[in-house]
Amino acid sequence: MNPAHEPSLYPGRWWTSAPDGRIECRLCPRYCRLREGQHGFCYVRRRVDDRMVLTTYGRSSGFCVDPIEKKPLHHFHPGTSVLSFGTAGCNLGCRFCQNWNMSKARSADRLTDEASPEGIARAAVQLGCRSVAFTYNDPVIFAEYAMDVADACREFGVRSVAVTAGYMTAESRPEFYRHIDAANVDLKGFSAGFYRRHCLSELEPVLETLRYLRRETPVWMEITSLLIPGENDDDSGLHWAAEWVAENLGVDVPWHFTAFHPDFKMLDHPPTPMSTLVRARRIAMSKGLRFVYTGNVRDPEGAGTYCPECGECVVQRDGHEVTLWNLQAGRCGACDAVIAGHFDAMPGQWGSRRMPVRIAGV
Repeated sequence: MNPAHEPSLYPGRWWTSAPDGRIECRLCPRYCRLREGQHGFCYVRRRVDDRMVLTTYGRSSGFCVDPIEKKPLHHFHPGTSVLSFGTAGCNLGCRFCQNWNMSKARSADRLTDEASPEGIARAAVQLGCRSVAFTYNDPVIFAEYAMDVADACREFGVRSVAVTAGYMTAESRPEFYRHIDAANVDLKGFSAGFYRRHCLSELEPVLETLRYLRRETPVWMEITSLLIPGENDDDSGLHWAAEWVAENLGVDVPWHFTAFHPDFKMLDHPPTPMSTLVRARRIAMSKGLRFVYTGNVRDPEGAGTYCPECGECVVQRDGHEVTLWNLQAGRCGACDAVIAGHFDAMPGQWGSRRMPVRIAGV
């Protein structure tokens, strides 16, 4: 790590001076305006000596080797392992956050491991990981660190994955995604009102990120929507979202509907019933979407990948483990139709294990 870049005061990007003497962060659509010593909404970007700094560069809330299916990514090297890590803070304020102990932490509360980008890349190789994932909290807020890690990983042939809410500006999007190989974007709800009430943010920038990824980058993208009973699981919203995805992103983008469990500030809502996930999947498929999944539940039909031409199951999963493989060079083993995604000759053998690791000091 460059000694000139102290981890707690790493020079931040995407900011400008405002006419009133504050500096304006232009990384995400909040456009936080800061006076000396103030933090942005995310808490990890701060004004120090008339400049923006990132206070979590080089520091992590912990590392874990996961199955890639846990991100979830079903069409990006299935069965392989991914070295996952996050930092602290978030630029959204989701009342239902499932990782609130990290995303809502102040910058120093949860940061236990220090690692350089090169150290993370070397650790991924040593651990046999095909990719590294920026996850648990949103990599947008630690973009400088994530981009440096991604660049180091490319030197070792390791892919980089962003698990993100997609809440960023047109100014920051292109540079960030030049470094990323795959992304899972949370489409948290299907109305502007939902985003304002429950995420303290806006829907349109997320839709812009999804369109940008699909139309202007080679990044492999999948979508996740956590369905919350009584909040974002109504038929009208699901029909609108499915039509929007089909029209703007195409029918081959994988979409994961996952089950909510009561957490953080939504302890008064029940868990998502299986029937809701099945209904959402059917609605999405009725609009022509080819690869729609259910998650956080045991649902063999909703876990499988099916050939859009002949209907044959080409990949079956039990939880996060691949149990059936009927692909040949990314084509259906029954009819030779191309299956959209990044597939190896055979699936990885990592299984469903989750293995915490320490790589501090490298």
